[in-house]
Amino acid sequence: MTETPNPNIIDADTLTGEMHPIRRAVLALGSNLGERLASLQGAVDSLADTPDVWVTGVSGVYETEPVGAPAGSEQFLNAVVLLDTTLPAATLLDRALAIEDAFDRVRPTEKNAPRTLDVDLIVVGDRRADDDFLRLPHPRAKERAFVLKPWHDLEPDAVLPDAGPVAELLEAADQSGIKLRDDLAIDLQ
Repeated sequence: MTETPNPNIIDADTLTGEMHPIRRAVLALGSNLGERLASLQGAVDSLADTPDVWVTGVSGVYETEPVGAPAGSEQFLNAVVLLDTTLPAATLLDRALAIEDAFDRVRPTEKNAPRTLDVDLIVVGDRRADDDFLRLPHPRAKERAFVLKPWHDLEPDAVLPDAGPVAELLEAADQSGIKLRDDLAIDLQ
């Protein structure tokens, strides 16, 4: 006889068997090396091709000044992707890292170095994590206009867990280095 887990005491990521909860996830994409738009499009396509992931929205493309990057770094193209998934947060992170690797992401020791592709998990349902491998919600999302603005465009009423409404966080963020690129778009399959 199989016991049904008590949903009041079991974390959704620990469920076993055939039932997996569907969670809303918010991912931020960025690229400032190589074919920037192609990298963002490839990331969205790769996410859409992932089993148990359903991409439900993609923001407009923003061109942004690098934040905390080495001198001489090129501008980024950024976007936000909304998806529903039954994957555990750690598995979704593994997939994000694999997508970065597929686009030749190099991880130098220099912090915020230029990159062909960055795929960051911002929120995965109401999951909280604070370890070396996974931090949710993303610890710096609340102060980054290049995450908040495209997310707000998609979900004006969104709330970043433990930080507050995205609209209020966006008002407080420095938006001076972010510009919507109406001439660029990411296609949703």
